[in-house]
Amino acid sequence: MSDRAATRAATGPTASGRAPRARSVRPGDADFYRGDEYPICESVGYLVKQIRNHLDRAVDAEMAEHDLTGVQWGPLLMISHGLGNTAAEIARVAGVDTGAVTRMLDRLEAKGLIRRLPSAQDRRVVRLTLTRAGERLCAHIPFGLARVSNGLLRGFTPAEFETLKGYLARMLANLQAPGK
Repeated sequence: MSDRAATRAATGPTASGRAPRARSVRPGDADFYRGDEYPICESVGYLVKQIRNHLDRAVDAEMAEHDLTGVQWGPLLMISHGLGNTAAEIARVAGVDTGAVTRMLDRLEAKGLIRRLPSAQDRRVVRLTLTRAGERLCAHIPFGLARVSNGLLRGFTPAEFETLKGYLARMLANLQAPGK
């Protein structure tokens, strides 16, 4: 069989009309899903997305008492925990556009929660710091996040909780692996 015929045989439909597994799996990946029989509403991606949507709504409800939106509390905690002190760093960690972060920082500054200061080392860089009001607010945010997280984990045993974290960390590592 020629190389071209072998490729067609490996990638074309089978006698049953179904796509072969080879088209649904990359070398080294798990073999749980098939493109021709993809259970959308039962897929891990769909379930993770649904959890994320509900989680965002629950966190928004918790943050409403602090007059914060879902996109505002994250940067405050990032600044508070040293994960970023410029708009570019926050955008990179959050995986969002720098322009969107800048507009959101404008709102946080207008609320008196952050301050923008020129960098002593580089005048082109603007450093972000929390105001006293921002620091006080950051002390309350984790309690709302804990309430939402604990509600999400209702019914889990401590062992199941640790196992879930391990699985999620492994999935994240798979997606962050080079070549993915």
